[in-house]
Amino acid sequence: MNDLSQKLLAIIQDGFPLVERPYKALAEMLNCDGGKDAVKNDAGEKCANLVVSEQEVFDEIEKMRTSGVIRRIGGVYDSKKLGFISRLCAGKVPTSSSDFSAEPHSQTPMEKFAAVVMKEPAITHNYIRSHEYNVWFTVIAENETAIQAVVDRVCAQTDLHDVHVLTATKKYKINTVMGAKAPVDSRQLAVGSDCQKSDGECDESRATRLCEPKVKQSPTAALTDSDRKRIIIACDDIPHTLTPFKDWGVSCEELREDLAAKRMRRFGAILRHQDAGFPCNAMVCFELDERRGSAGSPTLTKDERGESALANSECAGSLLAKRHFVSHCYERPPFENFLYNLYAMMHAQTPEELNGYIKESVALLDNPEYVVLHSLKELKKTSFRFFA
Repeated sequence: MNDLSQKLLAIIQDGFPLVERPYKALAEMLNCDGGKDAVKNDAGEKCANLVVSEQEVFDEIEKMRTSGVIRRIGGVYDSKKLGFISRLCAGKVPTSSSDFSAEPHSQTPMEKFAAVVMKEPAITHNYIRSHEYNVWFTVIAENETAIQAVVDRVCAQTDLHDVHVLTATKKYKINTVMGAKAPVDSRQLAVGSDCQKSDGECDESRATRLCEPKVKQSPTAALTDSDRKRIIIACDDIPHTLTPFKDWGVSCEELREDLAAKRMRRFGAILRHQDAGFPCNAMVCFELDERRGSAGSPTLTKDERGESALANSECAGSLLAKRHFVSHCYERPPFENFLYNLYAMMHAQTPEELNGYIKESVALLDNPEYVVLHSLKELKKTSFRFFA
């Protein structure tokens, strides 16, 4: 990716402008930032006075959508706030050397499992990981009974077995934004053309004020039919036009209301992180003793406890959540043959970098028992279509 692509990704992952002409707003943001940190051209040369047009921004983002770096641009909603629950499931499926081979062969158990899961709209994510429990997938539904029905259906149609449905008892971080921090506040831009002071310099504090959602609404407010229709649309990909919200038939103001009510976590670009420069990732699970440490304190000394200073899961989760390479961090109940209770998804650009992040995390938590589940293959990654 060139410098312009990287700058755009830094903004649009969680700050795609909710205005009638979003690409025009993005061009203005880049142009007023260009004096401090000039955009580079494809040859890597700085263009200090570069003025990026609305069309050039649109074309650059379209390139990333076409190449697969950007999966979609749309809303990311909080399932709980919409009356749904989400569960992570761990299970076992027999593997074969023929799995996903280009050579002609009969469908293997893993291939059949992948095909069945692909047809299940309630299953949004599905990965093969480097562990005895080799398949991990996420199910979203209205209640526990509906979750179990999905799992039972997949088990009946495939060789999936020994499945454990895991609740997130505590959530410390959910942040799929990858790469550099946006050059201005990453909250949604409400107005597109007022980022300039009278002297032409970019006023970031002013931009921040303009980015604040204007409407404050109770997150527990009942959803109307209009809300549901809008959410169905917003869970999809915006039209590939210069006026996507108008062409979608969705009000930017109502989308900002979803953000203000915290029904929506963010509106922006959802990436294929492997193609966006982060091909190496792993779910690292830690076994932490709840009896040690105390919530809110970093660690306890030997003098204080008479034992090694090991943070409990709550404190450890808070510590891991601050690491830029951690996108998700949850506490989950351990189960038979898997005694780990703190899960952290870590992302890196190289295997060496990932190993370094894992070592840093283990040292940070004072060397607890842990296991690394590398992501061997992504079988499915989609966005859930609420109310669809």
